[in-house]
Amino acid sequence: MAIITLTTDLGTKDSYLASVKGSIYSQLDDAKIIDITNDIIAFNIPQAAFVLRNCYKDFPVGSIHIISVDDELSIENEHLVVKANGHYFIGTDNGLFSLLLTEMKAEKIIQLNIAQESNCLTFATKNIFASAACHLARGGTMEMIGTLVNDYLVHRTDLKAVKEKDLIKGVIIYNDNYGNAITNIDKTMFLDIQKDRDFIIYYGREDEKITIISEKYNDVPPGDKLAIFGENEQLQIAMNKGTANTLLGLKLHEIIRIEFK
Repeated sequence: MAIITLTTDLGTKDSYLASVKGSIYSQLDDAKIIDITNDIIAFNIPQAAFVLRNCYKDFPVGSIHIISVDDELSIENEHLVVKANGHYFIGTDNGLFSLLLTEMKAEKIIQLNIAQESNCLTFATKNIFASAACHLARGGTMEMIGTLVNDYLVHRTDLKAVKEKDLIKGVIIYNDNYGNAITNIDKTMFLDIQKDRDFIIYYGREDEKITIISEKYNDVPPGDKLAIFGENEQLQIAMNKGTANTLLGLKLHEIIRIEFK
């Protein structure tokens, strides 16, 4: 039985998350449901995409990932199932899939046309996505629950940093639970431009800078700042035993600049 994961902004204090899981178990009593997170900031699509992109590969091929952020159907935002890298992603085409598909190629995309039993049109995760996930988990085909999309356009997103000969310009896209400010600058891009040259990482005020990349947080004394490529190989501005985002004033979308000499 395929795993069904949940990445949502539903939280845990209300009944919404329980209703989604109840709907899945009602249709598939031996379902395997794993919460990736239900604490996405409300309507924060980039955060949901970032979290899922960083962990979906650790799940078995064939896993089914439900993403519930701003899931309401509209003329502009259709409900889709995307198969990519052997995984299934179910969500709303509200910018989410452009963010997910920047580094992986879709094998197949369908526009969902499942008829829901409820008259409620504001809870697609329970009334549509759960049914689609159960169908796929039972071994059903994508074509049985939707119409094939052949001309899907992936829009450019701010998850990609800008590079020049002697410069990389990126932004902070996520602050994790430890207060590490994670940027959209990845290790491959950094090494490709660095070519063993010295560099300066600028952040915050112009006098805030870092000139080395640490291998681990304890490379600097507690309370000191550092730059490090995390497990996902994206550059972090961090603080050993401290919260860099609050103590260094690092906010989402703040510019990070790396100059090479």
